[in-house]
Amino acid sequence: MKPGRVITGAIFVGGAGVIALLVNSCSIAPATVAAPPAIPGASFVGNKTCADCHSGITRSFPTSAHARIHLEDTRAIGQTGCESCHGPASLHVAGGGGRGKFIVNPGKDPAACFECHRQEEAEFQLPQHHPVLEKKMNCAQCHDPHGSDILKPSGGLMMARQNETCAQCHREQTRPFVFEHPALREGCTACHNPHGSINAKLLTQRDANLCLRCHAQAPGPAGSLYIGNVDHTSLIRMGSCWSSGCHTAVHGSNVDVRLRY
Repeated sequence: MKPGRVITGAIFVGGAGVIALLVNSCSIAPATVAAPPAIPGASFVGNKTCADCHSGITRSFPTSAHARIHLEDTRAIGQTGCESCHGPASLHVAGGGGRGKFIVNPGKDPAACFECHRQEEAEFQLPQHHPVLEKKMNCAQCHDPHGSDILKPSGGLMMARQNETCAQCHREQTRPFVFEHPALREGCTACHNPHGSINAKLLTQRDANLCLRCHAQAPGPAGSLYIGNVDHTSLIRMGSCWSSGCHTAVHGSNVDVRLRY
């Protein structure tokens, strides 16, 4: 083998090893919260104290992504998770516990969640958004902060699809259909941004642009445009695919394979 090939191979293998190490370190390295919620007069007690009363939560919590959060406070080195989001719990413990007593409850106030989830906080500021900032909803209705799957709702329902989270409120759109829109198999977020959007109905794209990401146009004779085997030359100019009187049953239909009522 030529020396040049040996050197090239060594560089390739070494580079791949470095990349693998970086990816691995990023995936398992604990996140750091610089400023956990402040509780005046309270001090940190550690996860083991929390487990004395909240055993049901702490049993599954080690598998949660939130379990990797570390407090930066030197008094809490090695204590992860609970007080990063709920604040120091000494007063809560001394007061005998109780829901929201001397403790921060992110399920009521999203401020603690936004300390880490800045992107989501910005999305909730967009014109169309779920009413989390208005306190009509909270993060825990769609996410289980303590479970192994953060996308599952609190309560740990065993779900076959991500859509089940949305189905808690949007039952009509997620119910079974005879003719299902295949996009639903990818989850509601294939078309909707659940936190916020500049488009109506939390859509990720406006009008027909959304549908044309999957339903590609094909040129036909004399400049015509076909989607599937149907000429859409004039239809595509009438507005969105679901508001122009065509595919009005965009989530699914029980009577028409072309998703019409």
